Amino acid sequence: QLQASGGGLVQPGGSLRLSCAASGVTLDYYAFGWFRQAPGKEREAVSSISSNDDTGYYGNSVKGRFTISRDHAKNAIYLQMNSLQPEDTAVYHCAIKGGRTPSLDAKWYDYWGQGTLVTVSS
Repeated sequence: QLQASGGGLVQPGGSLRLSCAASGVTLDYYAFGWFRQAPGKEREAVSSISSNDDTGYYGNSVKGRFTISRDHAKNAIYLQMNSLQPEDTAVYHCAIKGGRTPSLDAKWYDYWGQGTLVTVSS
């Protein structure tokens, strides 16, 4: 089971850190991803992290602003979001992908957590 948290209301230019905690599965053996979906829009890949070397990969719209990381001891994944803009407003979901190779393609992800809402507004 995956549980995302950390969403909320933030002003443009602000920051939030999302967390995704796992139970019943050890994240060390899986690649992991964050995806988001805004009202009326298609799901968008945000970031993915390899389980081999914790290298992060990012969608073009968040590169340079968001950072994905993993805490092996806590079996959790984080998404640090900086310089947030109104277009970042969405429900953010965490997901596990079978195998260690990361991917920004949602079709490879098998397990999805409930999302957390991020609202960027003044």
